[in-house]
Amino acid sequence: MPDTTESFLHDQLVARRQRLESTAKAVGAPGGIAELLSEVDAALARMEAGTYGLCEVCHETVEKDRLLADPLVRLCLDHLSADQRRALEQDLELAGQLQRGLLPETNLRFGGWTVSYHYRPLGLVSGDYCDLVVRENASTNLFFALGDVSGKGVAASLLMSQLHAIFRTLTAMDLPAQALVERASRIFCETTMSTFFATLICGRADSSGDIELCNAGHCPALVGQQGKVTRLEATGVPIGMFCDGRYSTRQVRLAAGETLFLYTDGVSEARSGTNEEYGETRLVEFLTQKPDLAPEALICACLDDLNAFCSGQPLLDDLTIMAIQRTH
Repeated sequence: MPDTTESFLHDQLVARRQRLESTAKAVGAPGGIAELLSEVDAALARMEAGTYGLCEVCHETVEKDRLLADPLVRLCLDHLSADQRRALEQDLELAGQLQRGLLPETNLRFGGWTVSYHYRPLGLVSGDYCDLVVRENASTNLFFALGDVSGKGVAASLLMSQLHAIFRTLTAMDLPAQALVERASRIFCETTMSTFFATLICGRADSSGDIELCNAGHCPALVGQQGKVTRLEATGVPIGMFCDGRYSTRQVRLAAGETLFLYTDGVSEARSGTNEEYGETRLVEFLTQKPDLAPEALICACLDDLNAFCSGQPLLDDLTIMAIQRTH
């Protein structure tokens, strides 16, 4: 296991032990607390001995995302008992339900905008992030965000939930997109271990038709205007890479019927049966041919085109698409 991961987990275990000791002093040490203290001490001892993160049965490395979700794990997936597997599956199903509960309204109309999205996890949980927040104020702002946390599985889904909390907190302050992303990056960097980061495209659309867009290392935004599709590249590095990262924004004005199209790399990196990548070029060509579709219809048509291209091949990553259209 990388030193940064083990160092992070060591700090988490020490902090957990201190909390357990404080609880034991306040209420005594019933069996549950005593057992947890014993497990934490055993995990710290394995770190000292250099055996932490190794399965106690096969001595192979335990899955990293499971260790990050539960630093006390001792067995790899292959050596869990039937009961342990069922418990893990139930936990993942519950985590997936909770994560889906964080998603915004599917088809949103607000302030002259119509927004639709499609969110498809690769497994029970996802590292993709998708959010919409409306703010009733003088300019009637619509905040939107689409992101992708590095890694997969449980660890990525936990960080996706963290990103959701950060974004929701900052949008309550009605910040410009640049300030929002810079603050989000600093918080994410300070509260997340250094091996993780997230790409994020975030913006604020107001009632005049103007969009302020900030792209932190994410796939280019695609703007459909007057029958043409324009690519808007990233304006900074992924969030969480540098705690003092600086970002710039782009300004876009959309007229009625024009659309901003956002997606994660689960779309562009999907592959056909011949291992050909769907790619951004094909996506741009598709959007050029569909200039008049409303957001929901546009997303459905995009998924049909993607499914036809893949010809039954499974997706390789979480997939999220968002279409934001000016309606008047």
